Amino acid sequence: MNKFIVLIVLILLPWFSYSQEMVEGVVLDSDGANALSLSGANVYWQDSQTGVVTDYDGKFSIPFLKEFNKLIISYVGYESDTLTINQPKTIRLSLKPTNELDEVVVQQERDAIQKTYFSPQNVITVNSAELLKAACCNLAESFETNPAIDVNLSDGLTGTKQIQMLGLTSPYLLITQENIPMVRGASQAYGLTFTPGTWIESIQITKGAGSVVNGYESISGQINTELVKPLTDNAVFVNGYANENGRYEMNTHFNRKLTDKLSAGLYIHGNMRAQKEDNNKDGFLDAPLGNQINVMNRWQYQDAEKGWVSFLNVRFLNDEKQVGQIDFNPNTDRFTTNAWGSEINTRRFDTSLKLGYVFPELPFQSFGFQTAYSLHKQDSYFGFRTYDINHESIFTSLLFNSIIGDTRNKFKTGISFAYDGYDEVVTATDYSREDSSVGAFIEYSYENLEKVSLTAGLRVDNHNRLGTFVTPRFHIRYTPWEKGSLRGSFGRGKRAANIFAENQQLFASAREIKILNIGGSVYGLEPEDAWNYGVSFLQGFNFLNKKGDVSIDYYVTDFKNQIVVDWENPQEVSFYNLEGKSSAHSFQIEMNYELLTRLNFRTAYKFYDVSTDYKSGNLQKPLQAQHRFFINLGYETEAKENGSQWKFDYTLHSLGKMRLPDTSSNSAQYQLGAYSSPYNLMNAQITKVFSNTFEMYVGGENLTGEQQNNPVLGADNPFGPNFDTTIVYAPIMGRMFYGGFRYKIL
Repeated sequence: MNKFIVLIVLILLPWFSYSQEMVEGVVLDSDGANALSLSGANVYWQDSQTGVVTDYDGKFSIPFLKEFNKLIISYVGYESDTLTINQPKTIRLSLKPTNELDEVVVQQERDAIQKTYFSPQNVITVNSAELLKAACCNLAESFETNPAIDVNLSDGLTGTKQIQMLGLTSPYLLITQENIPMVRGASQAYGLTFTPGTWIESIQITKGAGSVVNGYESISGQINTELVKPLTDNAVFVNGYANENGRYEMNTHFNRKLTDKLSAGLYIHGNMRAQKEDNNKDGFLDAPLGNQINVMNRWQYQDAEKGWVSFLNVRFLNDEKQVGQIDFNPNTDRFTTNAWGSEINTRRFDTSLKLGYVFPELPFQSFGFQTAYSLHKQDSYFGFRTYDINHESIFTSLLFNSIIGDTRNKFKTGISFAYDGYDEVVTATDYSREDSSVGAFIEYSYENLEKVSLTAGLRVDNHNRLGTFVTPRFHIRYTPWEKGSLRGSFGRGKRAANIFAENQQLFASAREIKILNIGGSVYGLEPEDAWNYGVSFLQGFNFLNKKGDVSIDYYVTDFKNQIVVDWENPQEVSFYNLEGKSSAHSFQIEMNYELLTRLNFRTAYKFYDVSTDYKSGNLQKPLQAQHRFFINLGYETEAKENGSQWKFDYTLHSLGKMRLPDTSSNSAQYQLGAYSSPYNLMNAQITKVFSNTFEMYVGGENLTGEQQNNPVLGADNPFGPNFDTTIVYAPIMGRMFYGGFRYKIL
């Protein structure tokens, strides 16, 4: 230990062994005669780890660094400001108050993917510029150019993409829309496809235990989507998309500022696919037929002088899918052996209200109220199996933010209420239930840009099925040296698994469904309970006058109880409580670097060790590559005065072999190997921006033409005992090209 301390002293000694020229100044709340000093304001050099906090009188003194010239000053409740400093000097700065909750105005062009050096939580922000690098037709397809999230097909019929993070599927993620829980319960399987890509302003991805403010269900992380705002979105926006396999989409945005304080937006999305595709000649559709209409009306009210801001959303969605054999006709073949088919029809209504108030004379203090209601109805059948679920959900929370002493010490506290009513029928069995919970939480944050920041939270919830339980979360960030950020976190998550809604792909098989260990509170099973631990390190660098960063993450999720989905017997699928150990180990190393001016390079390697004690023994998670490799290259020409430019993007996903579920008891012709073969996926897109108002794009997915030969096992006898559409590890469709346009009136 003593040797370690000596080593740290030797490393830090050079920083204090010589005098430096300083930039000094004072930060005020206005430029008038009655201006007040801002104690605890953050002052730091952009792209560096050198920062200070203003003292009681609003004064600061920070070393002048020749390699940096952008000085950023930020304070809660005020717009951030960025100054260009080329020599040591004394400055006097007045910040402009802002009454927009949770928003910081930074006067600089932001990277498409932003990683923060200062936050205790490991948060990655993906903005709209990154989303435009791919077709990004919906939220599920928004992560193709980002290595933090894995995207896989969930089955061989619906074409639905399932996301994973830290080796765990989306049910273990808390997926929110503007911090209101959104994709959960009945919407777990298809809910990511219900948010069109053009509606997304940005996505915040939090690895590991999230904030207690957002609930107790997060286990491996959180994905929060911020929607476009009527006040700042384009007055008119139109996006059209089509691909060679018969998928067509249209998005329109109409926004209008009604008064100085009130703005409204109408967002309409429609898509359809009527073209039948069977490239692998197995007699089954490679992608579903269907259509979706999705309409949202969004209102934004903002009174900066009095400190009020609010949003009201109202949305209606109708989504219809048909999958199965090419010759299946629902009008004549439903529930017959003429042909195997399935229809999945979903209707959804949801509305939400967010109301915030910032105290004009105390800009560091605010309260927020949010409430949401949704009604989700799905009627579906898979061959002779029917699955119908109606899910009514209510969520409400009240939040108060303030400080303790100065803005380095902040806290959030509040209460929340949730209700979920499930009317769920699997064939002839009724699994209806009602869940309700009420909880209280408090979260403390200490922010010191010089060395250490931390966030510690605790919430207590009472649930009618899960009982009363405590959820602790803790995050810490330490700056060991320039441009370095070391983080650690741990936290607990608990949830009631919706075993059928989350595993709907299993209905499209001949497997017998079994629920074991009857006696628990949800489907006769106990709630899932897990702890997540993680460390991460982010290091920025400059090489050949180009910026870059390297990050290393290692996370462990340790389940105290898990609902094991066991499909190692090809004739059945069993759900039962964990008896033994289940854990997910995730390691990732990533590098981002600007190779040349406007040519950005991103690469990552990921390793997963996800194992569970099944009744047949300890096994690695099926259909998951332990080794993954990722490369993304993006280039943009210099934009002309009218906005004209070219944009190019290329992405490579390399997936190692995957363990396949055991099929040894099947007939010989329906047996698969123990592992799949490794393969590569290549996507590319070219965008031509003609002006500030119009652009066109063309692209291709799966350019190498990778295809799984037998995504539908037993396709020759879909009503036989070996029929199974769940063992999908590679693309079903081959090479696919698409094109589209974007038109906007500013």
